[in-house]
Amino acid sequence: MTKNIKKLTLKDVADRLKVSTATISNAFNRPDQLSAILRENILSECEKMGYFGPNAAARSLRTGRTGIVGVVLSVDLSYSLTDPVANQFLKGMAEVFEVNEYNMLLLSSDQVEQDALSRMQSSMVDGFIIYGHKPQQCINAPWLMPNKNIITVDSFLPGTTSVNIENHSGAYTIACHALTHKPKNIVILGLCLLDTDRVCRVREDELYDRAASISIQRLYGYFEALKEHEVSISSEHIWNIPENNHKLAYQAAREALTMAQRPQLLLCMSDCIAIAAVQAALHMGLRVPEDLHVVGFDGIAESANIHPSITTIHQQTVEKGRVAAEVFLGLREAKDVVLETELIIRESCPSFIEPALV
Repeated sequence: MTKNIKKLTLKDVADRLKVSTATISNAFNRPDQLSAILRENILSECEKMGYFGPNAAARSLRTGRTGIVGVVLSVDLSYSLTDPVANQFLKGMAEVFEVNEYNMLLLSSDQVEQDALSRMQSSMVDGFIIYGHKPQQCINAPWLMPNKNIITVDSFLPGTTSVNIENHSGAYTIACHALTHKPKNIVILGLCLLDTDRVCRVREDELYDRAASISIQRLYGYFEALKEHEVSISSEHIWNIPENNHKLAYQAAREALTMAQRPQLLLCMSDCIAIAAVQAALHMGLRVPEDLHVVGFDGIAESANIHPSITTIHQQTVEKGRVAAEVFLGLREAKDVVLETELIIRESCPSFIEPALV
């Protein structure tokens, strides 16, 4: 009997074999992801059905698509794969792209700049998801190509669809919570506020454009809360940390905590910074939260697992990846998306309790 191969889709085969479409795809394209026995069984059953695997070349000719999306990361790949926020974002995208038989080509900005258009053309991507770019990385960027689908995430680029979180309101909310304790001195440990690779204090005329940087949005969220609580803060109390890593954050925290007027509150723009700040404080003999309140941003798993645990703003990192992938594939309307955040109160800055009247 002649089998009608054209009528069989990846989903049809997955349904018949009662496995996921990703498992069928892996059997043909990524054998290292399956046991030898499982792969052999799947291929044998597929052969009996007359299904010989997803053919990327044929699909490209038929649809005009390659089934590849270029994911352009703002930093090097090794950092992105270990950073707790970036890797959860990549996880969310991978979940959607695998089901829809799409592959991700991971590129860092440095890689793209080195090889520019030749790399883009040879990779034959259908478009790009641009993740976490700073404003200066978008100037004359080689991935801004005509007739390419471009989605920006954790950044803003005119003419593209963006997926972001409530950075300003999230920062405002957590700052308002922390300010209920009426701290006398406040320091902001900022992330990527300036175009520099140094840990340093900030001058306002050096800041990135507010509309282009999520860090600046968080900074102005803090400013709004401070103004509402009639608290002023000078640029001498704002630090720039050029990269979201423990060593640089620890350095900035120690510098802040050795000021003549030691701060009683550290507003940290990431949980990684907050964790480093807590450790620096403890190493200096300070108690958290008795001597110092610390708040973070992101809601990474580590923030809940250390002691004292970190009061933070939880962002939907995995969901952000899913949404970006769905917008790219046309499974969602091509319009800007802003995901909600949530205040998570923990030990490093607990809820304020009014003292009992005597």
